[in-house]
Amino acid sequence: MKSGTSIGANVKEAIRAQSKADFYAKLNISLKEASETEYWLELLFESGYITKEQFESIYNDCQELIKILTAITKTQNK
Repeated sequence: MKSGTSIGANVKEAIRAQSKADFYAKLNISLKEASETEYWLELLFESGYITKEQFESIYNDCQELIKILTAITKTQNK
């Protein structure tokens, strides 16, 4: 719950960033939190706490967020 909700919180902070560097720093934190969430989802599924259907639904959303955040943060050096 903590890492999953932290993704959105850091994106929200990025929107109000004080500088371009601050914007990318917050989005990089969001990306790290999304990766951590991915790990926890895998663990929950493998240990039987969530069903395959629950896992696939949430996991696919998490993967999409990771792709979006990765694409945005890659533009940092351009």
